Amino acid sequence: MDYASLKLVHQTTVVVSVSGFILRGAGSLCSAAWVRGRAAKTLPHIIDTALLLSAVALAWSLRLNPFVTPWLLAKIIGLVVYIGLGTIALRPGRPLWLRAAAWLLAISTVGYIASVAITKSPAGLLVRM
Repeated sequence: MDYASLKLVHQTTVVVSVSGFILRGAGSLCSAAWVRGRAAKTLPHIIDTALLLSAVALAWSLRLNPFVTPWLLAKIIGLVVYIGLGTIALRPGRPLWLRAAAWLLAISTVGYIASVAITKSPAGLLVRM
């Protein structure tokens, strides 16, 4: 697959994954029954696998090493933070205020990751100030 197609796959899966997280988080916070359904539990794993594979393929095709490419390392660290916050946000049994706060922080983390991707700087959009 050429670089442009790979990048399009990556960007598309980012949008689908984040949109799904936002919807599942909102549904979870409102105690919607569909959030506990099979599709809501299975589809995110399929989409996120495609997202991760496309990210690795992009880094590989550009010969990027996260240990010598600070913006890529920042995205990976941001991803780990996003996953942790998302786990807290979507796990039932935790206090609603904690889940809501984690959900909002996870969405903010995605914004940071996107700004790092756009600017190619670990500072993200802060580099523009």
